[in-house]
Amino acid sequence: MRHDLVIFDNDGVLVDSEPLSNTILAAYLTELGHPTTYEDSLRDYMGAAVHRVHDLVLERSGQRLPADFDVAFHARVFAAFERELEPVPGAVDVLEKLVAGGVPYCLASSGSHERIRVGHRRTGLDRWFDDGRIFSSEDVGRGKPAPDLFLYAAERMGVTPEKCVVIEDSPLGVEAAVAAGMDVYGFTAMTPAERLAGATELFGTMRDLADLLV
Repeated sequence: MRHDLVIFDNDGVLVDSEPLSNTILAAYLTELGHPTTYEDSLRDYMGAAVHRVHDLVLERSGQRLPADFDVAFHARVFAAFERELEPVPGAVDVLEKLVAGGVPYCLASSGSHERIRVGHRRTGLDRWFDDGRIFSSEDVGRGKPAPDLFLYAAERMGVTPEKCVVIEDSPLGVEAAVAAGMDVYGFTAMTPAERLAGATELFGTMRDLADLLV
C-alpha cells in the first residue's frame, strides 16, 4: 500500500447523515426567514463546519442567525440521528479490511465531537473509533476547505501528509485534502463526479474503495 494512513471524513462517508442533516438545515434556515432548499444546502454546506452557515447567511442577507442557532440545530439533528441514522453501506467492510491488513486509519470531520459520537453510538461505528482516532474541526482554528484539520490529524497520528490518503465526499473536503498535500479519494454516491474533479481517484461504492485501499 502506498499510504501509511487513511483519513476518513465522517458524514456521508462513514455515517449516512447528509440527507438527514441537510434536510433539517434547509428547513430550519427557511423557518428563520432564509429560504433554502435541500439542494441549496448540499451545494453550500455539505462537508462544512457550522460556522460556514453563519458566514454565508450574514454575507447574503446582512442578518445574523440567532445566538442559539447551533444548539437548536444540533438538537434537531441529534434527535433525527437517534431515530434513523445508519452507517454508509459497506463502510464496516472497509474498516474490517483495514484492520485485517494492519492499515492505520482515523477520521477528520467538520462535525463536532458530540455529533461524531452520537452518530457512532447509533450506528455501532464507535467500536472502530476510540478517542485517539477522532479529530474534529473543533480541534483546529479553521474547518474545511482549509487544510488545518487534515494536517492536525496526520501530525497526531505521526504520519507525514504525503503518505496520507483522505476519503471525502464533498468539494470542500477534497479542496482541503489537496491543500494539505494529501491524496484524496472522492466518493461520488451523493456528489456528482465533476464537483470532486480535484480528487486523486473517484469511487462510487465502498467495495470500490476497498479495492483502492487494500
